[in-house]
Amino acid sequence: MNAMDIHEIIGQLPHRYPFLLVDRVLKCEPGKSIHAYKNVSINEPFFTGHFPHYPVMPGVLIMEALAQAAGILSFKTLGEKPDMTSLFYFVGIDKARFKKTVAAGDQLHLHVDIQRQFRNIWKFRAEARVDGEVVADAELMCAKSNLVKTTG
Repeated sequence: MNAMDIHEIIGQLPHRYPFLLVDRVLKCEPGKSIHAYKNVSINEPFFTGHFPHYPVMPGVLIMEALAQAAGILSFKTLGEKPDMTSLFYFVGIDKARFKKTVAAGDQLHLHVDIQRQFRNIWKFRAEARVDGEVVADAELMCAKSNLVKTTG
């Protein structure tokens, strides 16, 4: 139901390489949930410094990948796409837990459910898994912002 390839994802998120952290959406139920994934490659730019002797994906990037999946779900729920006048911003992380490391070669599955939405604030329950095991989870909050264009 509503699978998306990378071309559709690029149309649904404002992020680009090296900061686009969703490779494919397997299932998206607007108003409910999304299941997406990121293929973690040794070629990721963060691996050169985190950590050279034992490369692990930084936890903040796992949270960012979950937030990007939440962004796709939000835009799909609203029937909108990001443009020059609106964006979803990551505004909070609660109850974040990191249970296992994520390494090169892993496929990071991103599961996000909408908990509630009030005006322009969205709250999500998010979980990242590798090989079916939870590696991280958290409650995420995002806010939709309508940007004001300025002229110069």
